[in-house]
Amino acid sequence: MGRVFSTIPPDFVDLASLPAVRLAIGYARPDNFTGAVLPGYEVPGAWLHVSAAAALERALGRLAPRGLGLVVYDAYRPVRATRAMVDWCEAHDRTDLLEGWVGRTSRHNRGVAIDVGLAWRDGSELPMGGAWDDFAPHSYVEGAVGAARANRRALAQVMIAEGFVPYWREWWHFEWPMDPLPSEHDEAYGRR
Repeated sequence: MGRVFSTIPPDFVDLASLPAVRLAIGYARPDNFTGAVLPGYEVPGAWLHVSAAAALERALGRLAPRGLGLVVYDAYRPVRATRAMVDWCEAHDRTDLLEGWVGRTSRHNRGVAIDVGLAWRDGSELPMGGAWDDFAPHSYVEGAVGAARANRRALAQVMIAEGFVPYWREWWHFEWPMDPLPSEHDEAYGRR
């Protein structure tokens, strides 16, 4: 089974190199909504475009004084993985997921979207009031109560302060607001 990248492109950062980041790449395991490892995730890893990674590192700097870090569930996503998600939805009569949950295209495919949660610096996750990639109303940013809602708000506050834009339906999803990279990027790095 191959890696997503044979070498990391110069404009992407391997998030495993950042301090206080724990990788829990959900599509590299069969316990995601499709029940299978997605194409391109045979070797778990997480990468972001350099500008988004710099902002993520600043967010980590804001969390460090509180003894916090981040758990990363997904970052760069190969186009073939996005296609596999859509194919699964269509094959399993779950086209409802294509209405606001699973996109036919994704900013993850350009390395400018990330799915994260809060974690203590030892890597143990804080309660977020629901699992990552749980496609239900309780996954909305405001869909939790008590400590979980406070944790969601704290995560959003730090990410927004560094320029990320949250997605109201998914407490874990944040996008870096830059123009998508040109499609020739996919071909140049063999990521289709």
